[in-house]
Amino acid sequence: MRKDKVDMKAFLILEDGTVFEGVSIGSSREVVSEIVFNTSMTGYLEVLTDPSYAGQAVVMTYPLIGNYGITPDMESFGPWPDGYIVRELSRMPSNFRSEGRIQDFLVEHDIPGIAGIDTRALTRILRDKGTMNGMITTNEKYNLNEVIPLLRAYTTGNVVEKATCREKKVLEGKGKKVALLDFGAKNNIARSLQKRGCKVVIYPASTKAEEIIAEQPDGIMLSNGPGDPQECTAIIEELKKLYATDIPIFAICLGHQLMALANGARTHKMKYGHRGGNHPVKDLKTGRVYISSQNHGYVVDTETLDPDVARPAFINVNDKTNEGLEYIGKNIFTVQFHPEACPGPQDSAYLFDRFIEMMGGEK
Repeated sequence: MRKDKVDMKAFLILEDGTVFEGVSIGSSREVVSEIVFNTSMTGYLEVLTDPSYAGQAVVMTYPLIGNYGITPDMESFGPWPDGYIVRELSRMPSNFRSEGRIQDFLVEHDIPGIAGIDTRALTRILRDKGTMNGMITTNEKYNLNEVIPLLRAYTTGNVVEKATCREKKVLEGKGKKVALLDFGAKNNIARSLQKRGCKVVIYPASTKAEEIIAEQPDGIMLSNGPGDPQECTAIIEELKKLYATDIPIFAICLGHQLMALANGARTHKMKYGHRGGNHPVKDLKTGRVYISSQNHGYVVDTETLDPDVARPAFINVNDKTNEGLEYIGKNIFTVQFHPEACPGPQDSAYLFDRFIEMMGGEK
């Protein structure tokens, strides 16, 4: 078993010059990334394996992480964050499903991290000043004058291209045929469709609309994914073609933003985003509030939305930002939150049933 680097110092340097000192966990390589925080109390492995974190380093606000080890609850084939930041990392996980420790998992996948810092203080900085870039390093002789320009120059880039699948995959089912456009999809989206009997055909993000339409799916699913939606210009052009069809469409997170952009709306970056399993969203039609799982740093500006094209369907109870759209005269609805959860509450899983009904199936 690998020996812990208990004496190896690590530093988290933020672009405003703030420095946190802790202990190195995982890989000891140096990394620059966008620093974001997640408020989930459980589900750290699902967070680590969510492709929407590509290009980011994740701060876990819950103070003890890793106590049930590495379990089979992965949302993709491996971890996606550039770095991992925790208050305390369990050294002896205890769970009958545990297959190892997070420390070794991070080493195996060459992901650097830092433990032993005040994550509450760090989160307050990110909430007060907004999401910012940072560096995780074990170099005790770092030079702030050299590091800060590097941090300010960092961008996530085209991370959808990194997170999407490389080739088409088919998951068999005897029900409706769903084309799942993978922008960095979590596994539970396909599982949620298969649970309802669907045959799921997963397509890479670069797939042309004509190919999807030619295969005559009963419905189209647009997945979650990482990065700035406005950078996905080629995908947006293909979504315009899918919108023009009569095929029912259901979109989650990044897919929700991209469909809005394809119809002339705009998006903007939030101050610190929504990431966690406790975000209340309100259904504007029924008035009912659901607790949702979320992971996004961008939001649709409903003021820029043509009211003849779509209308708001959900809003965030806390900050009133848009959480969903219903398209007028179309079998299309989109949500910013994650009805498939993993991790998080299953309150809004009924939206998959709604999608099945839109395709002419039974829930």
